[in-house]
Amino acid sequence: MIIAQVIGHVWATKKERTLTGVKLMVVKAEESGEAFVAGDVVGAGVGEQVLVCQGSTARRALGGDSVAVDAAIVGIIDTLEVERAKAKH
Repeated sequence: MIIAQVIGHVWATKKERTLTGVKLMVVKAEESGEAFVAGDVVGAGVGEQVLVCQGSTARRALGGDSVAVDAAIVGIIDTLEVERAKAKH
């Protein structure tokens, strides 16, 4: 999974039929800085920090292997704690 921030949304009135009803959001991966589109299954909003899965896992999250997505927002992060590096003495 990837930790990302939602930075926008996509409006597409004409799209592949399997995307009907799928909310599309623009996310930016925290580690790489890459921005990409992800289908949203949890109702995330702009500015929120989210968990994103990719590939076949993303398609399954959106209802099946035939859905035309390669990334899905599957969680909204409430808090994130990262272990701090211990200082050597």
